[in-house]
Amino acid sequence: MNSEQQNTAGTELGRFLRARRARVTPEEAGLTAGSGLRRTPGLRREELATLAGISIDYYVRLERGKETRPSVSVVDSLARALLLEEDEHEHLRSLAARAARSMPEPPTAPSRTVRPGVKLLLESLRPQPAHVVSRTNDLLAANPGGLRLLPGIEDWPVRERNIARYLFLHPTSRDLFHDWNTQVRGCVARLRALAGTDPDAPDLTRLAGELLLKSPEFARLWERYDVKGHSYGRKTFHHPDVGDLTLGYQSMELEGTSGHRMVTYYAQPGTADHDAMVLLDLLGQEKPAKRTSARDDRPAAVEDDPASPLT
Repeated sequence: MNSEQQNTAGTELGRFLRARRARVTPEEAGLTAGSGLRRTPGLRREELATLAGISIDYYVRLERGKETRPSVSVVDSLARALLLEEDEHEHLRSLAARAARSMPEPPTAPSRTVRPGVKLLLESLRPQPAHVVSRTNDLLAANPGGLRLLPGIEDWPVRERNIARYLFLHPTSRDLFHDWNTQVRGCVARLRALAGTDPDAPDLTRLAGELLLKSPEFARLWERYDVKGHSYGRKTFHHPDVGDLTLGYQSMELEGTSGHRMVTYYAQPGTADHDAMVLLDLLGQEKPAKRTSARDDRPAAVEDDPASPLT
């Protein structure tokens, strides 16, 4: 690994440590805050080093990306001192392992191809809305309800259909999600986790660069460096076509793919939410009218690829 690549990995490790250090107060860490003015939020470097049982010089080198081979015990001690949850602790381990790697792994563009069998599964799940997304939340395939669940996204060219882009840049999204703030935090956390372990990935750098430029909310959440997403739960939608509905959802990793996930929504039969879901599926079968003009703030349309969403 050359010095530039090594510094990139070490810098990402340091960036995570610095962000998490700023989130822990002395009181939370079991320390007594001094009476003097604290110039920065959270723990000071020397406080964290003391809590983790390492020298301040060693910790400073870690945070500055100059030390790239922390031992497992040091990583675990830092995780305890920073009060990291299990997902965050695992992310710290991954960052440390990447920083210590002797040979870089060249970034590759992940495949967007969705296997025919997976598309068949999407169709068989109807009327449950379901879609397949990439590791960066590109919408790769969907059944009718899975596409119509995000009103307006079908107006975008296939290669622009990305759920993170939709959440932050589509005018419908803030009104669609009852808890928009929770949705965007989880979305950014998933992307941030990927950035820690594969920061040079071309699909991620393009998306993050665009959103950092266009969305102050995304930029603020990106700096927080949360890395804990959600793979199941419930979401409430204020949908312009079928009204309010609350659906459970489950995200499932698709083995043998480059990070693809299938996200399926569901509701108990006989409920108003289930009736709304069935109506959404029926509406999703209707072909959207062709647009007569492109959005001014959108790049020129590209041709649809074979992995276009099912409609």
